[in-house]
Amino acid sequence: MQLHNRQLPQLSGRAVSVIVFALFFAWQLAFSFEGQILYALAGLYGLTPSTLVFAAIASTCVGLFGGGFVVQSMQGAKRLILGSTMACALLTVPFFFAPNLLWLPCIISSSLLAGACVAAWGFFYQGCTPRHERIKTAADGLIYSNILMILLNVAALKLGPHWALGLSVAALGAAFCFALHLPATPTNGAVGTEPVQTNISLARPLAFLCLFIVVITINSGLMYQVQGPAFAGQPLAWLTSWYWAVPYIGALFIMRNLPRTVNRTYLLYVGIAMIGFSFIFFLALDRSAASYLIVDTLMLGACGIYDLFWWSILGEMMDFGKNPARVLGIGISANVLGVLLGGVLGNAITNTGLPGSTSTLLALGVVCVTLVILPPLHKYLLAVLKEHAYLTMLFALPLPEQQRRMDDITAQGHFTGREREIATLLLAGKTYRSIAAELQVSENTVRTHIKNIYTKNGVQSRMALLNALQGQQRGKDAL
Repeated sequence: MQLHNRQLPQLSGRAVSVIVFALFFAWQLAFSFEGQILYALAGLYGLTPSTLVFAAIASTCVGLFGGGFVVQSMQGAKRLILGSTMACALLTVPFFFAPNLLWLPCIISSSLLAGACVAAWGFFYQGCTPRHERIKTAADGLIYSNILMILLNVAALKLGPHWALGLSVAALGAAFCFALHLPATPTNGAVGTEPVQTNISLARPLAFLCLFIVVITINSGLMYQVQGPAFAGQPLAWLTSWYWAVPYIGALFIMRNLPRTVNRTYLLYVGIAMIGFSFIFFLALDRSAASYLIVDTLMLGACGIYDLFWWSILGEMMDFGKNPARVLGIGISANVLGVLLGGVLGNAITNTGLPGSTSTLLALGVVCVTLVILPPLHKYLLAVLKEHAYLTMLFALPLPEQQRRMDDITAQGHFTGREREIATLLLAGKTYRSIAAELQVSENTVRTHIKNIYTKNGVQSRMALLNALQGQQRGKDAL
């Protein structure tokens, strides 16, 4: 066997983009963005980290919002990611030494670059993953980055903050190496396989989504400043160092792998209820390990549900805007802004000596506002993501009923046998690539058939085809 003649399989653009995101974001979560390494360093030197933490979160928010206005192309996004990764590694070096005047400017600069880097990743989120599959890419990036963050947190506790800081810089080095292999153009037919409606304005749906994100993540900020410190004592240090993100990862994994027959809209209301109960139990229970497990599981599980919700929605919205980095950056900056506002409120509650019930009442008030916002948000998102929403409703039906309706719909199109097969899979939400794999034909063949299907019905998109076929079916039923 001549193993030396064999080439290792090439990673796909999607896999490379997920790896880069996970490695870079793990450094950010473990260190600059209220990370346990930063807190451990502050504790080592007897510092109060509130100024550093506030500066880091605020800078991250600015970097996210501005990143999409700086980056205008996929090549520019790659250059920004490579440059930001190197710069963040260098800006981390002063933290290996005793506190000095460089700490504050370095945390501000690295957080600003980190935010811009995450926004720039939007080009690869869109360009390396086909539409309607981006929920999996978002879930994978968030899951792997949080697993790495847990490992860095444990290292900070068991090996010391400087060892953990070194490992986080190594993660940045690995991110840089993989980022060298990021594609300069869209891959895997991720962009351009189907036309989208370019006349739809994102302004109102995106603004309402950002409002929703800001409001609901105020509770995340309260969690950081109220719930977290309450369980941060030494007896629970080992548990909190690794379990903190486990419910979050579990929720992401479950949401990622839910069958299409499950209506995820109901889970949003479940997440709201989980947030409310986490603060109620925080008020009612003691500060034991069992109480921590209950409170953290409810709160972080809800965070997983909601983070994947808006990451996937932003992933779909990218195709209706000219700059995916701008869409992603604005959306995620709303998340960070909510955390910042919640942190400010939590600090105010703590510093003014208000009773512990104040944070719970505030959190429940936020939950009520969220419940009011969610229905109109759904309405505004439907204006942009009609196809996604309709297919969700269609696939909430039992499988036999799905097939019957598909047969009824496609029978109206006067298709050939092969066109009918492809039309059925197309309306089922399958991508060109998955249709080609299922029917064992090339993607070019699938594109040709779909072009013929669209031409026969005078349409240019999947949603328009579904509407046209349904209109024909309703006309037949009326006769």
